[in-house]
Amino acid sequence: MNNTSHKPEQLGPGYSQEDWDEVSDNPKLTAEELAALRPAHEVPEVYDLLPRRGRGRPKVPDAKVNITLRIAPDLLDAYKATGEGWQVRMQEDLRASMDRRLEVAVKRSKHVASLSRPSKQTA
Repeated sequence: MNNTSHKPEQLGPGYSQEDWDEVSDNPKLTAEELAALRPAHEVPEVYDLLPRRGRGRPKVPDAKVNITLRIAPDLLDAYKATGEGWQVRMQEDLRASMDRRLEVAVKRSKHVASLSRPSKQTA
């Protein structure tokens, strides 16, 4: 597992902290200035200008759904044996099968509908 703990910021090559402080646009705040600071939400004219972001990743309109699926071990082994990306291949195969089944169902329904219509009789 990767170590994601905070690491001290590295200074640029050949520059000391004093060099960075000298060119900084942000002067150090005094104790009085720090005490006078307020959270942004208490200053509506500033808070309203801040961008709004939700928590986590942005929502995707066609997001995939996590499920638990019980399948035969030999079928799972066969997909895993195809290497990395086997889950995507399994989804593609399921989608292709669904498309074929839908085509057959549509053809059947058209056939059934044609059988159930009364034939026109000529007089």
